Amino acid sequence: MLGLPKSTEVNSRISKERLYANASVTPQIRVIMQEHIESVIWRNKIAESTMAVSRGDDIEEIQVFEIQLRQRGFNKLVLSAIAKAIPYKIVFVLVFGEEVQAWIDAAGTFYGTDWQPIDVFALKFEGLNLDTVYENLARQISDGRLEMDGSIEDAVELDKRRQKMESEIAALEKKLLREKQFNKQVEFSNKLKQLRKELEE
Repeated sequence: MLGLPKSTEVNSRISKERLYANASVTPQIRVIMQEHIESVIWRNKIAESTMAVSRGDDIEEIQVFEIQLRQRGFNKLVLSAIAKAIPYKIVFVLVFGEEVQAWIDAAGTFYGTDWQPIDVFALKFEGLNLDTVYENLARQISDGRLEMDGSIEDAVELDKRRQKMESEIAALEKKLLREKQFNKQVEFSNKLKQLRKELEE
């Protein structure tokens, strides 16, 4: 599905019990995992020993985990619990029926693609070392939310600020629609113009 070299393939099923034992799984997360997940398969190991790529300063391996779902919806807290149980960076590939989406942790924040048909889904594993490969994957999977320039940490911080500003704009737009007093409408309208300008910048 991802077009990775055969040398990276692991194709080993990981039992939920093993994940429970290695992760700090709360009873709530355990129930979600039992109800939502059919299986977890360790598909690929991307490392200096399995692929023509150097280890990075921070990353020595990237794992690809395929999660077969029983339903289309999914709680990101489960991904966080699994990520804490594994001492390597992980690209999560969620599969439901004939659809698939990818998720990745970038500087403590999870980003995911939209659902896509399996036959058109693709990721590019590009970079001279694993740090760069992982950052490029994060930017791809974020669907344009992470800037291409600068560090991944700066890109995530900028995205958080952008999301906060977008939430403020949405809340202010609702207030403006409900407001009856003209002077308040003017105040909200001016604030909206200011926020939209800051967002564009």
